[in-house]
Amino acid sequence: MAKYEILITAVTVQHLSYGEVAARYGVSKTLVHKLHHRWLVEGDAAFEPLSRRPRTTPNRTAVPTRERVIALRDELIGNGVDAGADTIAEHLAREGTLLSRTTIWRILTAGGKVTPQPQKRPRSSWHRFTADRPNELWQSDFTHITLADGTDSEVIGWIDDHSRYVLHLSAHRRVTGRTVTDTFSETAAQHGYPTATLTDNGMVYTTRLARGGRGRGDGAGNGFETLLATLGITQKNGKPFKPTTQGKIERFWQTLKKYTDTHPAATLTELQAALDTFRDYYNNIRPHRGINRKTPTFAYQLIPKASPHHPKTRTPGASATTPSTTTARSPSATTEDSSTSASDALTPAPRSSASSTTTTPRSSPSAPANSSPNSPSTPPRTTNAKTAEPPETGGSAVHDVQRHHICARRGT
Repeated sequence: MAKYEILITAVTVQHLSYGEVAARYGVSKTLVHKLHHRWLVEGDAAFEPLSRRPRTTPNRTAVPTRERVIALRDELIGNGVDAGADTIAEHLAREGTLLSRTTIWRILTAGGKVTPQPQKRPRSSWHRFTADRPNELWQSDFTHITLADGTDSEVIGWIDDHSRYVLHLSAHRRVTGRTVTDTFSETAAQHGYPTATLTDNGMVYTTRLARGGRGRGDGAGNGFETLLATLGITQKNGKPFKPTTQGKIERFWQTLKKYTDTHPAATLTELQAALDTFRDYYNNIRPHRGINRKTPTFAYQLIPKASPHHPKTRTPGASATTPSTTTARSPSATTEDSSTSASDALTPAPRSSASSTTTTPRSSPSAPANSSPNSPSTPPRTTNAKTAEPPETGGSAVHDVQRHHICARRGT
């Protein structure tokens, strides 16, 4: 029995006064009086509380506007693109209608267009990081997309961390190490080289976790690692089994697959055409919440771009420092990297001054650099250039330092 029904029954059946009912049930005398008189007019309908909704709502969104919000939601979902409140608000603004994202969410919820997702993490638990300038950090990854005939294909992408601008997006039968270096070089030729890259630990990107330390016995790494070291570009890799470090491109794949699911392709050519169409929409039309609802193209062109700390070309014999390959220990925009010489990354460090192939004549009046002022002047050891060991190439800075110390202990 409802509360209002108990109060009304106490008056009408038990014949208690308003004051007695109020004292017994801990309510006001005025409430009992109103309920009784309402029962006399409405009958048993008085057992249910009245709606508190106002009779009129002057600030209520107009019906045509509410219908347009619902229609936009259905249209965007049908096209396989994001259809959230921010996206709908941007499309309405372009049509001359201004609505807040809260109002749009209320309209969508009332229209049954929102599916509750209580399993999502609260936003307060997120740790965000963003590069300060365009080309300061590029993220890359590849994903699988099934063609209409069931054939598997792979799509590789390069995205700018600062602006979310999709720099490159292409479809392949299989993504190999050559695919990574070719797409990187092609993208860099169009947009300039980045200061750093961030990828996962796939073998096409890095061999640092493979057997041998760098994947090969000489510790040289793969073609992509060697290319970055030559160009003076910092390579960053996320922790294993932590895809959230590369969250921007991982989230991009979710947006892309919504589109490809509604635009199936039968061949790689058709898939590439769909990717090109989506890339143009993503960069130039779709507002991005992560950059204050601006388009990635606008954010990418807004401020000057960053560049590698050291130029691509340099004079022979000149050394340029090259950041060593680093691991993104946590979702942070910056990672402390140790710096070594780019020439050290490609050739081993000198074993000692005595191992130089240059021969000093015995009649030279100058003393060797490693002799003390009190020691007698002795000619340096000479080494036949034909027997000198050829320089090793492709070694990492860590292995070069180890070889240098081993040779120093041997006195060679």
